Amino acid sequence: MILRAAHAGELTQVLAFWRDAAENGSRPADTLTALTALFERDPAALIVAVDGPEIVGTVVAGWDGWRCHLYRLAVAPSRRREGIGGRLIAAAEERFRSLGGTRVDAMVLDDNERAHGVWAAHGYRRQPEWSRWVKPLSA
Repeated sequence: MILRAAHAGELTQVLAFWRDAAENGSRPADTLTALTALFERDPAALIVAVDGPEIVGTVVAGWDGWRCHLYRLAVAPSRRREGIGGRLIAAAEERFRSLGGTRVDAMVLDDNERAHGVWAAHGYRRQPEWSRWVKPLSA
């Protein structure tokens, strides 16, 4: 298994992977248009774990020049508890260090208790004094 930036030709495969492996409730639907926009803006942001031809994990390591943001940490259900999530987190953190980042936040759904353990095991904590405010943008 290797970790690397996703290739442009894998974006459709990543979307299919997320449908099976990621928590998809309480979020806008992922689209090829949106994922392509991310890839074109910052091709190194989408980190994939691949085993042969198969994607077995992902994380989006977004850097806006100010802060470091983690999204879409997902591991194939059949490959969980192998350390893949932790390796993806470490790869994202290394990316951020190389860019000059000093603090990372991770978007984790409150109800996704299965994910809380991996984040806590890697030094992340819920920040109770902040709330995320959202507003969907219409087209």
